[in-house]
Amino acid sequence: MIEVDHVSKQYRHQIMVVNDVSFKVEKNRIFGLLGPNGAGKTTLMQMIATLLKPTSGKITVCGMDSVEKSREIHAQIGFLTSEVRLDPFSTPNKLFDFFGKLYRLTPAQIRDQKAMSFDRFDIGPFADKKIAELSTGMRQKISIAISLIHNPPVVIFDEPTNGLDILTAYQVTEYLRELGKSGHAVLLSTHIFSVAESLCDELAVIVDGRIVADGGIAEINAKAGTDSFEKAFLALYAAHHKE
Repeated sequence: MIEVDHVSKQYRHQIMVVNDVSFKVEKNRIFGLLGPNGAGKTTLMQMIATLLKPTSGKITVCGMDSVEKSREIHAQIGFLTSEVRLDPFSTPNKLFDFFGKLYRLTPAQIRDQKAMSFDRFDIGPFADKKIAELSTGMRQKISIAISLIHNPPVVIFDEPTNGLDILTAYQVTEYLRELGKSGHAVLLSTHIFSVAESLCDELAVIVDGRIVADGGIAEINAKAGTDSFEKAFLALYAAHHKE
């Protein structure tokens, strides 16, 4: 459902932020991009979500070209990034209604989806509180609920558990796991080994804008010649990172 074909992104007077990257994310699969801050993960995900255009290469989402069919792709994806900022003076109820109308859901669909999401993430008791009054974890859960309000087939989450407490992170990862088993194609980025190992069916290790290893955990360990994924990542990073 996502196909990235020899994609690169270069900004003026800078080195390649993303350099000749290729991978696929299939239905019913969770694909993870693992790398340190600055590796190019967010830029890559923004290109897949059509917020940026590749310098070269091609991206297709649900069979549609990311440049030619960006508007149509928006209806097929749920995109969450740490750069998303909720209106601090609005409330979860108002935001959910607003985005439901934006995605042209019927009042009944908005009502049902809101009830499910608010119950799932324990948002109900905070439904009419201002966003500015809520915790980081609650704001993250509200952002996830809103980004998936239209039940998109493709889910793209950039560092979904970053900054969350243990219980909230567990809720988020379990929800992503369910999405990956219920017909969605899930792409997520992370720099947390435990999230990558427990959640992802396939992984790509990205260093300095390049994919240096991909596949399942066992395949990546074998390529690096190590007996643990953490050791594999550190070995791959040492071998491919340029100072």
